[in-house]
Amino acid sequence: MSLILQVLEIIAPVFIIAGIGVGWVALGWEYKVEFVTRLTMTLAAPCLIFTSLVRTQIDPQALRDTALAAVVAYLAVAAVTFALVKLARLDVRTFFGPLVFGNTGNLGLPLALFAFGTAGFDLAVVIFAVMSILSFTFGVWIVSGSGNPLTALKEPIVWGTIFGGIFLLMGWTPPDWTMNTLSLIGQMLIPVMLITLGVAVARLRPDNFRRATWLGALKYVICISVPWGVALAFDLPPIALGVLVMQVATPVAVTSYMLAAKYKADSDEVASLVMTSTVMGIVVLPLLIGVLI
Repeated sequence: MSLILQVLEIIAPVFIIAGIGVGWVALGWEYKVEFVTRLTMTLAAPCLIFTSLVRTQIDPQALRDTALAAVVAYLAVAAVTFALVKLARLDVRTFFGPLVFGNTGNLGLPLALFAFGTAGFDLAVVIFAVMSILSFTFGVWIVSGSGNPLTALKEPIVWGTIFGGIFLLMGWTPPDWTMNTLSLIGQMLIPVMLITLGVAVARLRPDNFRRATWLGALKYVICISVPWGVALAFDLPPIALGVLVMQVATPVAVTSYMLAAKYKADSDEVASLVMTSTVMGIVVLPLLIGVLI
């Protein structure tokens, strides 16, 4: 019973805040998802990543090992997913990105914070940065069918990660007024992204639930087992293992739907994956957290 209550304490704030977004849509109030997403990914996310890296008390070697394990985990998940998508004769542009890259920002960061505390949150920020860079490079390249992955260098989140890493390695600390300003901006990321998740999911009109259901289940199997194996291979400590597995195993991100719509992939199929994997996550994520903690 105590474990159940502990898990509920972790997931309740996440789903309650996301529920605010659902209620917002039910009341018919305006909410511009594209604007809010741009605001958070362009401003809040880079500030949060930078300040978290500068202020972290975690050993730089542990951060490095976790970041490297995250890269290997995502590449391994991508390889397995690509093979399965080709084997099932599905459209790579539509299904590859959503099945590889999860909702590490909207769900992964708050879950890591509530489940593993500040240390877990700092590690989750590193994994979120790795996922974002891979998503904005190879992910966009796949869904667009063209383009140069190096265009990701235009994304502020990439530079927030680079400068945060430099300041961490060099032991530099910006003036207090600078850190306070950046921290204040970064603090809006988690609640705003959770509300946006609720709004976006409430507005989706998905189709083809049958295929989305088995693909969503397959995503959870791959995105739990693969990073778990990678974490064991890297001999990560328990908190790092738990954060890595939980981050990679998050449901399909709403941004995958937005990218599919932008680049003329099958956005209805992606909407079904977002909705189905998120609903499945209501059961899967609490069970996973119960095992990891």
